[in-house]
Amino acid sequence: MTKNDAVCKLKQYDQLHILNFFDSLSENAQDELLAQIELLDISVLDRLEDSSKSKRGKFEPLGALTLDEIAQNEAEFREIGLNTIREGKAACILLAGGQGSRLGFEHPKGMFNIGVTRELYVYECLFNNLMNVTDEAGSFIHLFIMTSESNDIETREFLEENKYFGYSAEYVHFFVQEMAPVIDDSGKILMTAPDTIAMSPNGNGGWFSSMDRAGLLPLLQREGIQWLNVFAVDNVLQKMADPVFIGATISSGCTSGGKVVAKAEPNERVGVLCTEDGKPSIVEYYEMTDEMRTQREPDGKLSYNYGVILNYLFRVDSLIETLDKNLPLHMAHKAVTYIDENGKTIMPDAPNAYKFETLVLDMIHMQDSCLAYEVVREKEFAPVKNKKGVDSVDTARELLKKNGVKL
Repeated sequence: MTKNDAVCKLKQYDQLHILNFFDSLSENAQDELLAQIELLDISVLDRLEDSSKSKRGKFEPLGALTLDEIAQNEAEFREIGLNTIREGKAACILLAGGQGSRLGFEHPKGMFNIGVTRELYVYECLFNNLMNVTDEAGSFIHLFIMTSESNDIETREFLEENKYFGYSAEYVHFFVQEMAPVIDDSGKILMTAPDTIAMSPNGNGGWFSSMDRAGLLPLLQREGIQWLNVFAVDNVLQKMADPVFIGATISSGCTSGGKVVAKAEPNERVGVLCTEDGKPSIVEYYEMTDEMRTQREPDGKLSYNYGVILNYLFRVDSLIETLDKNLPLHMAHKAVTYIDENGKTIMPDAPNAYKFETLVLDMIHMQDSCLAYEVVREKEFAPVKNKKGVDSVDTARELLKKNGVKL
């Protein structure tokens, strides 16, 4: 890209300030900035306007395949799932682009040591859980790990040094999450240095488009992979490639599945799997009316009863159909360090900028159908989001111990 090309691209969106320092940069720095501009997806600014105008549709409750129903058909579901795994038709996607900053740990969250008397890393917990399945199936499963630009190298080196905790390196693949520009309150893209555009990861909803951009779709096709199980790094009890879950989803005929837990109480702050305008969807707790929170079925169960835990199963052919569609953009107001028009670094103590995020839960609404699959909270949901309190290191450790994991 030439400077003239960059001017043409930026002028369309009134972002020419990105080139304010261009003439004072070294030749290498100029080339680096032009490369950033070439890759810059400024069209997110158009999508932001569209997203801000979008309104949610009509929500209705969605029942789940309950624990009792799963238990009655477990043997059949397990056999379907194990055969799918043995035939190489299922793979896993680990969303691991985040840092452990909220834990007071300035490294990838998966590297956090949750052990007490021994080293036990978050990644190690997840690989152990995955190997429980591969040992049962007698077959390895392809694992795709989504990192971010800020933690990719450190993540790869850590897992390689630890020999993937006994997993086959041949079946582990990495790809980097796509980035989106950061804008200030007036809609201008921020700069963090004269030759550096402020960017942030585009949210966990961008995982499949990031896989596509990384050139991994041909691998899915070559291997005959038909199902992708997507889950987050920060749940140390996460069961991935769960053969019973896979088998139940396939048996249901649905194009996707989502693991859910029964809500602890009506006001629990959790997104609930439901339908929206007749299609599967997730309503966030803050979007629910008082009537929705307290509505009950004839048997006394909450109508909006099943909270998601970020463990989804998608059919690959349905995902490919979503690649030419835009996910809604969500805005997060954050404090972001930047340089002003004089090149001076400003470190704000209050939110001054917006980061764009897409969410995996919006991918559910692009599916024709979704099986809500109930799991036992204490056995499959131990999030490590905070240093203390709710969903913290301490609560996750207690749940690990209850499930027989030595700390």
